[in-house]
Amino acid sequence: MTQLQYIAADGAQAAGFDVPDTIFGREYNEALVHQVVVAYQANARQGTRAQKDRGVVSHTTHKPWRQKGTGRARSGMSSSPLWRGGGRIFPNSPDENFTQKVNKKMYRAGMRSIMSQLVREGRVAVIDGLDVEAPKTKLLATRLKSLGLDSVLYIADSIDEKLMLAARNLPNVLVVEPRYMDPLSLIYYKKILIAKDAVSKVQEMLS
Repeated sequence: MTQLQYIAADGAQAAGFDVPDTIFGREYNEALVHQVVVAYQANARQGTRAQKDRGVVSHTTHKPWRQKGTGRARSGMSSSPLWRGGGRIFPNSPDENFTQKVNKKMYRAGMRSIMSQLVREGRVAVIDGLDVEAPKTKLLATRLKSLGLDSVLYIADSIDEKLMLAARNLPNVLVVEPRYMDPLSLIYYKKILIAKDAVSKVQEMLS
């Protein structure tokens, strides 16, 4: 078993929280983590950019100068990709597809590897709860400051509306349910807080 840091409801440090090694004690697989993170970023890209080829750019088809006798290189039209303002040879199109295939087994293995490494670095903790009395950003900011945290990914069993509203204006705080956690967020935030009631769901998702 692996022990995670446990934070009680009043913010006091309590005894460690036991979790299985199969999820939180795996070896770090750098190649797999790299593949999972790159695929996640690639799948988030949108093919919204468009470039013009030589058949679309607005240029005259008149030959710039005669073929021979000028001493300059031969040229057919100013829309040539070799000319400034000419069309692109391999233009980007709006229907460009950036997606990369990563099957569920690889994705979950990569997530387990990331989570295990974060545990070894002391960046994962279990907390009783992070509820706030009212949907006020100041209340949540004060609570996190009292815990000594400035960059937090909070994985909740279910998102409370008051907590969601209090967290959305804090740039370095993200509140998600276990099914919405992703490899990029796990790496980006300095501290990962898992609600006590959500630990079993995290284990189920990564198993």
